[in-house]
Amino acid sequence: MKLHNPARVFEVGLGKTIRMKDCAHVELAPDEQVTFITGSGGEYDVARKSWGFYATPSLNGRLREFGLRALLIRNRLMKYFIVLVEREKEPLFKEYLREEGLRIVCWLDSREKLERLEGKEHGD
Repeated sequence: MKLHNPARVFEVGLGKTIRMKDCAHVELAPDEQVTFITGSGGEYDVARKSWGFYATPSLNGRLREFGLRALLIRNRLMKYFIVLVEREKEPLFKEYLREEGLRIVCWLDSREKLERLEGKEHGD
């Protein structure tokens, strides 16, 4: 892990300008993971594999148990992002969507929604 001290500061956002701070870089070997923890005790794991990464814990299992909801959103430039929203911070997230002109494509946090994406509702 390489901490950036001071953090690299840069601006993002298509609506209100947001100042981001790049605080560290973490290099993982295959079969290693790093866990991020929210102030309310939620956890988010990123696991390295020989072929790439598991970007999240199970969407409709462990992630949800830690109070995080995954969803796919897009911006007005047609760039797509998977985001994780803390359950108790959904009103703040809705405000962020409005400010940035973002659109929810689909929620990725229930078995039913995930199976619909997979095509199981049609017997595929």
